[in-house]
Amino acid sequence: MPECGAGLHLQDQLEMLIQDFRTSAEPPVPVFVVHAQEGADDDAVAGLVRQLYAGQEAHGTRCAVAQDAYEGPTEVRRAAALVRALSDPKKWGGPKAVYRRYAFPRLRLVHAIDDAVAALGDGRPAPAPGSPGAGHDQRQLLLNQLAQQRWRPRSPARWRSGLPLFDMAHILPASLVTVLAALLARSEWYVAVGSGLVFLLLLTVLNYVLPGRAPIFLWLRRESRWFMTTTFLRAADQDEPTEVSLLRPVRSWKAIAARAYDVAEALKAGGDFHLQLCVLALREDLRDNHRRWSWDLRGFKRPRPPMLFLPHADARNGGIELIRAVSDVRSRRSELDPLLVVAAVRAQDVPHLERSVVPSAPDPGPATPKFGERLRTWYREWAHNLRAEQSPSRERSVLPWVMKIPLPHDQLAPVEERRRHLRASTRPTLARLVWALHTLVLVVAVLAAGTVMRADALHDRYCSASLLTANRDTRRAPAPGGGTECVGIATDGVRFADWLPAAPTGGAVTALTDGEDRPWTVADLEDRIARQNADVLARHPGTYVTVVYAGPLSADRSGSSLVKGAEELAGVYLAQAVVNENSSVKLRVLIANGGVDLGHQERMAEAIAAYAAHDPTVVGVIGTGRDLKSSRATTRVLMEAGLPVVSGTNSATYLPREFANWFSLAATDEWQTRQLGLIAAQLRTPKRRQYALVLARDTARTDDLYTDEQARYGGQMLRRQGFTLLDRRRYRLTGGTPELRSHAQEICQGERVPSVIYFAGRVEDVDPLMTQLGTEPGCAGRPLAILTGDDLSKADFTAGGQSVAPKVTLYHAALAELERAATRTAFYLDAAKHLPGLAGRRLRHDSPALASGQTALAHDATRALFWAASRDDRPQSRASTWVNLRNVKIEGMATGTIDFTRAPLYGDRTGHSIVLKEVSRAGDGTSSTRVVCRRTAGDTAPLTRAECPIGR
Repeated sequence: MPECGAGLHLQDQLEMLIQDFRTSAEPPVPVFVVHAQEGADDDAVAGLVRQLYAGQEAHGTRCAVAQDAYEGPTEVRRAAALVRALSDPKKWGGPKAVYRRYAFPRLRLVHAIDDAVAALGDGRPAPAPGSPGAGHDQRQLLLNQLAQQRWRPRSPARWRSGLPLFDMAHILPASLVTVLAALLARSEWYVAVGSGLVFLLLLTVLNYVLPGRAPIFLWLRRESRWFMTTTFLRAADQDEPTEVSLLRPVRSWKAIAARAYDVAEALKAGGDFHLQLCVLALREDLRDNHRRWSWDLRGFKRPRPPMLFLPHADARNGGIELIRAVSDVRSRRSELDPLLVVAAVRAQDVPHLERSVVPSAPDPGPATPKFGERLRTWYREWAHNLRAEQSPSRERSVLPWVMKIPLPHDQLAPVEERRRHLRASTRPTLARLVWALHTLVLVVAVLAAGTVMRADALHDRYCSASLLTANRDTRRAPAPGGGTECVGIATDGVRFADWLPAAPTGGAVTALTDGEDRPWTVADLEDRIARQNADVLARHPGTYVTVVYAGPLSADRSGSSLVKGAEELAGVYLAQAVVNENSSVKLRVLIANGGVDLGHQERMAEAIAAYAAHDPTVVGVIGTGRDLKSSRATTRVLMEAGLPVVSGTNSATYLPREFANWFSLAATDEWQTRQLGLIAAQLRTPKRRQYALVLARDTARTDDLYTDEQARYGGQMLRRQGFTLLDRRRYRLTGGTPELRSHAQEICQGERVPSVIYFAGRVEDVDPLMTQLGTEPGCAGRPLAILTGDDLSKADFTAGGQSVAPKVTLYHAALAELERAATRTAFYLDAAKHLPGLAGRRLRHDSPALASGQTALAHDATRALFWAASRDDRPQSRASTWVNLRNVKIEGMATGTIDFTRAPLYGDRTGHSIVLKEVSRAGDGTSSTRVVCRRTAGDTAPLTRAECPIGR
């Protein structure tokens, strides 16, 4: 700290200015020039400046000290060399300086041009003056030299000269933008990082390898923008462009090249221009380093202005010319900068700081104020006179920004009693605490952790997700028996086949269980539908409608859910292929998955409704082919979205009665059991008590409603036919296997053995039931009839897959009568033409790939919905499609005539396709199937008992 009185007062004055700078950010700061009143004290004054430097450095001020003499032929060149030395950030601030080092890009650009001029020299041959190519050749030589220097000062020892990547201030942000763009496009993280590295490598090659080129993004650098916009360098000749533009790099480059050549020519001429340009660049860099509203708020983090200390300012080291240049540039620019200069000059050099004559000092009054009071008075007078002293019309005798402070001999002596000196507030600014590197690290760490957690949550929740975004149309859901399935509506390349479990031989379980009999896979169908959709969107925009197939496309242990979904999806694709081949209005199909046995169909319906809200081409839904407890909520969600539903296989009785948007090709459970009553009546012996029983699967822990409806309507039917109904029995599943042994024992060994059982279960439970009935005493070898609903139509009795017990006759309904309709439909020719794996095969109604009727019903449902959506050969709106469905009547379908014209609102329609089949045991142990009676779709004549004779 200063040890003399003048030093303490000067230190207090500096601290007051620092406090003003901390609060107002732009107080006028002079160039303090201190000098001794007596020549013998010159060394003491120089020591005082060094003490002030040490004190300010201890307080954390950014300080630079010029103590060396710099080389140069003139005082101006030595002053310019002094300014060049100040462009080294290491010159400013010691270990106690807060925030990071200064940057001097503008000053370094001026030095780069100066080095290029020096490197070219005067010895190189030049074109003859006045020749047409003279100016162009000289400019090109300069640009080539600058390109070799990378538009940086020549400095072989520069630590980063061998590491070009660290000099790419704009390339790295550009690469970061590339990575973020890739991530937002839902690419994998390694794709995003790889694209960023490739982009960075490409820009590196362009920036450093190509010879004779300027650095890429040169026109975007802050020093280039200053270089082109400062009026200090504005040329009178406006033939060349003088502006830089983000969107016009070529024009900007030409403007920078022209300005660099003009500056180089001015530097060759010598004079004060070089020094003043360096001082201007220095002060602009310092202003930028203390700009408060910058991206890093660096002005708030640097509350103390930079200080330059010149212990010996004289002609030998260029200090005098530097002081004059600082004052001149400030007066010319009329802008404040934060640089505070404290210089010591010898008493004999004081006249060099004046334009003309040194005014005589005023005579001291009778009571001379103390030195500290005089110092503050001088500063106030200097600040008050600053505006007038800078006036261009005033004949200036002094440098307006220089405040000369004469130091008397008594103020340079050491003081014995130390007093507490002033110090500006040292409290860290809020910006240093909140907007700082440690805060940034913390924020980045929190953001990174949050991003990882969000990415993990997105991957756990959605089927297709990247680091930041996800496809919200599909979601992950727990699958029965463990594992995960993907439910929702497939968009943006999502494939449900990708979520099927792996087969033992590798790949995915996408094929149906019968190999060659059902040759297509879910993956095949999804790919073919995607190709149809792409062709529709590319070639027929505005002339298509979109339907959504909603079915079970997840695999369960038995495989029945996937078989049903794949067969229905085949029918939907077949209808799409036929329609797009023959209709001017095209059909686009989206696929939705409700999970195993449609266990997540309500969530699927919500995804469909959300997608339909922003896609007006969606006109309806195909599928939802299982009757579950969630069917009401599912249908209500779709109804509120304005979407009609056309189902091929859902036999729910209540849905057409409760929802106006429900249309189904399947005969309802109540109507089916009424037709089975024609057979039950023949099993009844008049005037004799016969017992009957309803055996149903336990649905307490499931979403199954089909079983409950079958059990209820089956019991009502048996009671109407005169059977004595025993208590209903429900069997449970353990590990997917039905527990039927105890039920069979109680049924067969009791006193009241039923002659008819209505089985309200699933097709996969038939074999265990037949095994128990065929081995249990009391039932084995005794005639027994089993009636059941349409779920048994999925069983394949002809190939030995299922069989019946001896003396047991199985009667079941089927939803699709295909044989009689086969002669009046092109369905089988179309299937052989379009379905995968069936090309060249001759298909019939009983071909294993189509015999279950699932494909036929889905095909007919899709054709019916498309007919309503394309009436008058024009795409219809969603509401019009709903209305038009009431007028649908299409002949020649796979199941007959699809007729909704007689469907009452909130009531049961007639004309369903129905088949009643009888299955009995043959002599060789196989099963024999016989059609008892049938109706094709569209035939409204009721079945009669005479038409449905049984083989008793």
